[in-house]
Order: sequence, then C-alpha cells, then structure tokens
Amino acid sequence: MSNRFTTAIAAATCLTAPAALAQQDAWQPDRPINIIVPWAAGGSTDQVTRVVAPILEDALGTEVVVVNQPGASGSTGTAAALDAPRDGYTWTANAIANNATYAVTGLVPDTSIDDYRVYLHVANVPLVSVNANSEYQDFPALLDAMENGSVTVGTAGINSSGGMALAALREGTESDLAGARMITYDGGNPAVIAAASGEVVATTQLAVEQTEMVRAGRLRALTVLSDEPLEVEGIDPVPPITEFLPNFHVAADYFGVFIPTGAPQEVYDTVDRVWEENVMNSEELKQYANDRGAVFAPSYGEDAMERAMPVVTAEACSRVTRGEAVIDPAEIGIDCPED
Repeated sequence: MSNRFTTAIAAATCLTAPAALAQQDAWQPDRPINIIVPWAAGGSTDQVTRVVAPILEDALGTEVVVVNQPGASGSTGTAAALDAPRDGYTWTANAIANNATYAVTGLVPDTSIDDYRVYLHVANVPLVSVNANSEYQDFPALLDAMENGSVTVGTAGINSSGGMALAALREGTESDLAGARMITYDGGNPAVIAAASGEVVATTQLAVEQTEMVRAGRLRALTVLSDEPLEVEGIDPVPPITEFLPNFHVAADYFGVFIPTGAPQEVYDTVDRVWEENVMNSEELKQYANDRGAVFAPSYGEDAMERAMPVVTAEACSRVTRGEAVIDPAEIGIDCPED
C-alpha cells in the first residue's frame, strides 16, 4: 500500500533508536511459549501472528505455539492470557485498540494497556466490500442502502476491527445507518467467508482478511478506510473513504503481540532485543504486509505505545459516544478530548 499513511509510519519506524541491550540474554526459555490469539483461525490477528511466531521461535530457540481461543469479541482469550502465570510463557496477540479498551466496555474488567509490554508489527486498514454478485457497484449505493434499505454486514463482533469500522462509518456519516444489520462471527475470516458466499451482503473487516477473496473475484471492494487508495498487486486500486466522506477521521490500526506485565525483567529485555534485531528487519513480515495490504510498522516499548495512542484514544472515546462504555476511559488513563 503506497500512501501518506504508509509514508508517515515508515518514517516513524526509521526513528526508532537501537536499544543498548546485552548480547548475551539473561532469559533462555526452556519450554514452549504460547501466544493466545483471541479470534478464530484465518483472521487478521491469526494471519500475522503465524508469520511472526517462526521468527520469534528461531531467535529464542524454543517452540512458539499459536493458540486460537475465540469468544466474546476477543475478550475470552485475552482474559485467559492475563489469568495465566506471569512467567513470560503466555502472551497474547490482537489489535492494540482492543486490549486497551476491553475494560471500557466491561468485557475484561480491571485491565488497561499498561498491563502489557507492547510489541507492534503491522498497521491495518478496514475494507468495505460486498459479495461479487451484489447489486451494489460503488460505495455511495451501498451507503444509501445502509441508510434507507436493508444490508447485512458480517464482522467479528462489536469489538473487532470490522465492528469498529462499521461504528466509525456511523459516526463519519452522522447517521445511525438503520438499514445496516451486523451479523457477528468468531473471527474476521468467517465473516469474510460469509460475505464471499452470500450469507451476508457486505463486510467491513480488514483488507488483509479480504484481499484473497477480492483477487479471486468473490468480493467487490468498494472503499478503504484510509485517506489514500489501497494499492495491492492483483487488485484494482480501491478508493479511499475520504473520496466520499472528506471529513472522515482515519487512525492507524496497529496490531502486535503483548506480554503481560509481572514476568522477570530479563523476559522483556530478551524479547526487546529479538524484536529489534529480527522482527524489525524481517523480509517475511514485509512480504506479508505488501501482499495483503497491511503496513510494515514494527516497534516496541514506549515507542510502540506512543504510536498506538491515537487509535487507542479514538476507540475508547468512541465507545463513550456510542453509549457502549461502562467505565470512563479516564479511569484507565485515556483522556477523551472535550467536545
């Protein structure tokens, strides 16, 4: 994907200073590490985690197992990772905005993004697509049906990237989109398959989950929630949402793996080094991003937190606006701008 969004993230990536870490790691894992993906297999989180896991495995010298544990918009697996022993052997993976806002919606109480050491790898953009046999040939036609007709939209739930994208469309159009009825699935991949098969009319899941179906002619991509076109090999450029809604707010949706706090410090020091030396230079991860329409944007620690806060703040405060919040984001350190 070539756009200002990509350029800005790439520039920020180059600013990450090398960490002054010891060459000899204090932590030598002696058993497999589990990364809990709180969504079904095949979705965006699962895809990229399975690209990153072998990189970590080679560098750490131990097996890294990806465990799918879907349920309750990703909160079931997230809670399981937080409840596991804090010994460095159980991690989780997700969009960072999810982990940072589960407490706001009450899905995982008494948690915040400060409960993790953060390791980001790619940024993703949602794609609005319809079944290839759908009557809707462009986004304005679909939007009209969402406002005045009846459209089923497949997502992985309200807390998924697809669910949040649909909510963002409601906010961006200043309409309740009364004709858009969300149908939820256990992950992004089942939601995309539902749209491709005609079980639902549309999906708002991430581009990385949809590009293969678009290439295969089973989905018709109508717009991307970005300020520039989505350009991926084998697919016609997809127009940006700002072409239709010029004032639509776009925030980078960062994904990563997260190690719960409380483990020995040498765990984080070791993974910091591995992330910088292996993940941030990974050709495999770069190729995945290029092929699927994601942005290669690895970072970790404070740098990662700084990059992620715009989308974290946007999602947490949107929960308040939409009436989905059960606690004030300020209680977990997220300050919403005043109206």
